[in-house]
Amino acid sequence: MTRLVYFAWVRERIGKGEEEIDLPSSVVTVADLLNHLKTLGEEYETALQYPDVIRVALDMEHVEHDEPISGANEIGIFPPMTGG
Repeated sequence: MTRLVYFAWVRERIGKGEEEIDLPSSVVTVADLLNHLKTLGEEYETALQYPDVIRVALDMEHVEHDEPISGANEIGIFPPMTGG
C-alpha cells in the first residue's frame, strides 16, 4: 500500500486529504503515478488535468516527475506553490 497525501486545491477537487492505495506494477515514476490517478475517477481527472504544474514530494522531499517512487512511505501531491 502507498500512502498519498493531497494538499490545497488538489485535496478539494479529489475530495479527500489522504488515502492508501495499491499501485499496479506499471506505476514506477511520479509521472506514472499521476497518469494512473487520473484513471480513478472524474475528481482525480479534474484535479490532475494539468500534470506539468503538479508538484510531488516523496517522504517530504520535492522531486521531479521522472523520479522513481519505489520505497517511498508517503507521497505528497501539491498544486503550484507561490512564495514571498
